[in-house]
Amino acid sequence: MVLVQLLGTVVGGFSARYLQGEGGQTRYVAALAGVLASVHVLLLANHWLVLIAAWAAVGFVLQQLLCFYPDRPFAALAAHKKRMADRMADMLLLAAAAMAWVEVGSASFTDLKNHLAQGPVSVLLQGSAVCLVLAVVLRTALLPVHGWLIQVMEAPTPVSALLHAGVINLGAFVLIRLAPLLEAAPLAQWLLVVCGLLTAMLAGLVMLTRVSIKVRLAWSTVAQMGFMLLQCGLGLYSLALLHLLGHSLYKAHAFLVSSSVVRYTKHQTMMGQSNAHALSLWLAPVVSAGVVASVNSGLALWLGGTAWPLWWSAIMALAWAPLLWVSQTPLVFGSARIWQWATGVGLVALLSFMAGVVHALPLGVVDAPNNQAGVLAVVGMAALYVCLAVLQYKPNALSVWHRWSYAGFYLDEFYTRLALKLMPGGWMPSPLMAMQTQRDAPAHGT
Repeated sequence: MVLVQLLGTVVGGFSARYLQGEGGQTRYVAALAGVLASVHVLLLANHWLVLIAAWAAVGFVLQQLLCFYPDRPFAALAAHKKRMADRMADMLLLAAAAMAWVEVGSASFTDLKNHLAQGPVSVLLQGSAVCLVLAVVLRTALLPVHGWLIQVMEAPTPVSALLHAGVINLGAFVLIRLAPLLEAAPLAQWLLVVCGLLTAMLAGLVMLTRVSIKVRLAWSTVAQMGFMLLQCGLGLYSLALLHLLGHSLYKAHAFLVSSSVVRYTKHQTMMGQSNAHALSLWLAPVVSAGVVASVNSGLALWLGGTAWPLWWSAIMALAWAPLLWVSQTPLVFGSARIWQWATGVGLVALLSFMAGVVHALPLGVVDAPNNQAGVLAVVGMAALYVCLAVLQYKPNALSVWHRWSYAGFYLDEFYTRLALKLMPGGWMPSPLMAMQTQRDAPAHGT
């Protein structure tokens, strides 16, 4: 709640300057306050119905911000696609709540946790967990329903910061909150692992092909959400919690300074900034694994706990290895690249230390590693790292994949067509109606 209020304050202050002179500022402030209030209710919810109502309210009020400029067709299309995903998620959440309520006899999360601790889990509760996972997949814009998150870039920049740094992360929070239910349903965990891993891999490749800074950040969010839900599926809830906090702060800052990033990128291009050195690309995972293992062993001795599983360390090492990529061009401090290596090693060590501390603290989040799924996750992360390294060193080496990546693997096309088909004419926003009419009109002068 402190994090949400901090982000809300920063976004509100930025919005006051960003939207100065714009019409509709009163409507914007009311919607921003409504989103923050609804998020706070969701965070405090200890009842299925309160959670569902608060999450629905977040989506409803957020629609007003996404369509701040109602005359923009793609903003209206993105808002409609998000509305479809939200309604499907609401139905799945109601189904999850109903099954859990019937089995437990109460809609309280506390009673649900106590019931799960008593013994074997029924089929109803396992079905409830599966419906919960599917609802979270829809809410967090995992593939293939990710398109709306990419297309809302026409909304004001502070809205993007609020969405990508806060609202979209609520799915991971709900999974952490209901971790005991997930642990009782292996099918739900495997759904998270498969959906999260595929989303992280594909979205990570698509991100590299984007030129627009906001669109690139949006694809980064999709990849990060996939990785965050993968962590929940693997039972690494403390790591997912740390990832949630870090991603919220980083992504809010990244969107709010996106104009500065454009200037920095242009400067790097003018200075002849090249790709990473080949040697650093292949040494990075080895060095990162060594740092993670060292920190892991040190924390286990210091705190008196147990060391992380080997696959857990491998996932973190692969995820943080890009921090050790060293540029081919000489540094400002001379031709030696030791400064970049030292900075990268320091960041990997810091992140490993923070992950270990969060894992050890009594936060009410108990990790339950899924070893079988962990092996699959390591293989997927290794494949993703190889693709990223090859594309970083020789961008044209995977030309066929590059074309598919640039097209987003065409996954959003099916959902977009479905959204347009299911959109009744009477409910179709006027900009979209114009797009539909123009598309369906016969060609002239053939």
